[in-house]
Amino acid sequence: MSTPVGPKPSNVVCPNCHQQVVTRTEAKATTKTHIIALILCLTCCWPCACCLYCTDCARNMDHYCPSCKAFVGHYER
Repeated sequence: MSTPVGPKPSNVVCPNCHQQVVTRTEAKATTKTHIIALILCLTCCWPCACCLYCTDCARNMDHYCPSCKAFVGHYER
């Protein structure tokens, strides 16, 4: 079971080590990101497609405990 988190690092109690921590986030491209990028490329907007992978606007965030490295939660855009 994951903890509810947002798009930014969150202050949570780690379910694994039970410490109060600020999560470490990692942005992950999803299938939706790739489909949007493909559509932008097909409509000759390839510079915009590249931006999807350089910013967090179309990527999900996975949250991890900085202390024990355990997965804490997932934020889906």
